[in-house]
Amino acid sequence: MIVSNDIVLRPRFKFNVNHDNESLLSLFESEGKKQSDFIVTRVDDHVFIKIPKDKQHFWSPQLHLEINEDYEKNDRSTIYGLFGPNPTVWTMFMFFHFIVAALFIGFAIWAYVNWSLESSYAIQLFLTILMIVIWFALYFSGRLGKKAGMGQMHELHHFMRDTLRNKDISAMS
Repeated sequence: MIVSNDIVLRPRFKFNVNHDNESLLSLFESEGKKQSDFIVTRVDDHVFIKIPKDKQHFWSPQLHLEINEDYEKNDRSTIYGLFGPNPTVWTMFMFFHFIVAALFIGFAIWAYVNWSLESSYAIQLFLTILMIVIWFALYFSGRLGKKAGMGQMHELHHFMRDTLRNKDISAMS
């Protein structure tokens, strides 16, 4: 799996296969029950492939597949894939980004008001710059987390690929 953009924190992919979506969804459901290396959950046209709890770490990824039927051509489906962290971790991470952005705006306004009133604004300026530093720290921790989960990401991708190969499903670009 090649990721063309290094900045992407949640890699995505898409490809077409020459099978109807219901048979593919059933295939993932049955393969999930046959093995214990991954937790496979199906909800409607979505398949979630996760690492078992005993092998998970904070940055463990999951693979979300959406398998849509191609209504123009029978027996053809499009698979959309998204790698990402556990939804709880992702929500917490986005919450931290939101808090840092809100504090940045608040401290910047406070610094501007003090500057306009010609009073001391060194502390406010320091806090504004600190928010930028914290944002960079969050960004790079996300990058390190992605790198820490890369091995498991490849395992999830190989499971998906092997599941489709076992059924002799030909993928199309």
